Amino acid sequence: MNKASKIYIAGHRGMVGSAVWRALEQLGYTNLIGRTSTELDLRNQEAVAQFFKKEQPEIVVDAAARVGGILANQKDQYGFLMENMRIQNNLIQESVTQGVDKFIFLGSSCIYPKMAPQPLKEEYLLTGPLEPTNEGYAIAKISGVKLCQALREQKGKYFVSLMPTNLYGPNDNFDLESSHVMPAMMRKFHEAKINGNTPVKLWGSGTPLREFLHVDDMAKAVVFALENELPGHLYNVGTGVDLSIKELALLIQKIVGHEGELLWDADKPDGTPRKLMDVSQLKSLGWEATIPLEEGIRKTYDWFRKN
Repeated sequence: MNKASKIYIAGHRGMVGSAVWRALEQLGYTNLIGRTSTELDLRNQEAVAQFFKKEQPEIVVDAAARVGGILANQKDQYGFLMENMRIQNNLIQESVTQGVDKFIFLGSSCIYPKMAPQPLKEEYLLTGPLEPTNEGYAIAKISGVKLCQALREQKGKYFVSLMPTNLYGPNDNFDLESSHVMPAMMRKFHEAKINGNTPVKLWGSGTPLREFLHVDDMAKAVVFALENELPGHLYNVGTGVDLSIKELALLIQKIVGHEGELLWDADKPDGTPRKLMDVSQLKSLGWEATIPLEEGIRKTYDWFRKN
């Protein structure tokens, strides 16, 4: 790659895409392109084909996806499966057709079996049943990983799949109906605090263990995969450290400054009991996370209040 390489970031307004854009810009990359969903509907095969023919990107980062928490996924498995497959299939197909040099496909740790041994290794893919609450999203992402692997093996293409753990940071989704656990908690504690420290009720038992990675660290992993020729097709991206949902809630409560009661709704689903990533493969090649969790949450809460 050189600093003038034409890099298309799909989903450049989202949390991950915007972080990748910032990271590349800070390093002096000058030829970044992006389109909003109103300018280019990635689910539309013909529109994506026309865009690639016109723009001829050399490098593509696929940070575009329909994402959501347990509630959103449970409500619309069909939509999550179909829309994500359309988006990634169009991007992958046109990248092949137009001779893109490098393609980074971003997924999620939910591609691994629900009861896989911990920490999750890349080789555990397709060794058991998935978590039912987000099966649609996971199957879509698994198909993307397999497409990239096949292209690498059949055509010698540099298509790499990066599977992040739970991400958080600026430009996250804080909508209570469709957000992930951390932004949902942050908003609940914030609103309860400004409403006189009213009680906060959270889903589940608080016992599941989760790992969290700041999106700026994720962006650095994407840049690392672009600037280096990684030998494998699939890499986990995370911190290798987890904590319970209850510990997370207490940490966010402290940072937000909420002084009310914390209640747990045990009738709501917990999701997977534990999802810790084995990040030894990427670490052995020279990348590791640098932003501590408490510092990352404080930065995110500052961003949330300003925005």
